[in-house]
Amino acid sequence: MQDVLAMTYLWLKAGHIIFMVFWLAGLFMLPRQMIYLHGAAPDSPESTLWGKRMGLLRKIILVPSMIVVWVLGLGLASAIGAWDQGWFHAKLLLVVLLTGYHGWLVAQSKKMVSGTRPLSEKQLRMWGEVPGILLALIVVLVIVKPF
Repeated sequence: MQDVLAMTYLWLKAGHIIFMVFWLAGLFMLPRQMIYLHGAAPDSPESTLWGKRMGLLRKIILVPSMIVVWVLGLGLASAIGAWDQGWFHAKLLLVVLLTGYHGWLVAQSKKMVSGTRPLSEKQLRMWGEVPGILLALIVVLVIVKPF
């Protein structure tokens, strides 16, 4: 029985990491696609094409991956009893921030598809760095467990 539980834990962990990579890849791609859309005239064929691509990215990669990451992550946290550990609270806060960033970025992309350009290309490039920074901090918390 112990072996089955250990193997199940490892499969949950592998799934969590795989879908985290998918989610982060999507969060790296969306600002880049928004930069490409930025130069297109609203209602142009190019704008329509980028809007379709961003919609597919959200529908096929971003949202499903985020949901799986949350479900598996909460399952893993319960399995190892992480709820009373400081590093986990910090990680959870950063994942909540990453989820908020995801929602904000999706809202900005939808505004852009509708024809407005709420962010400059430079701002999009800067905001595109957020997932990388949060990822680095999360990985350090999970691996090093500094507190």
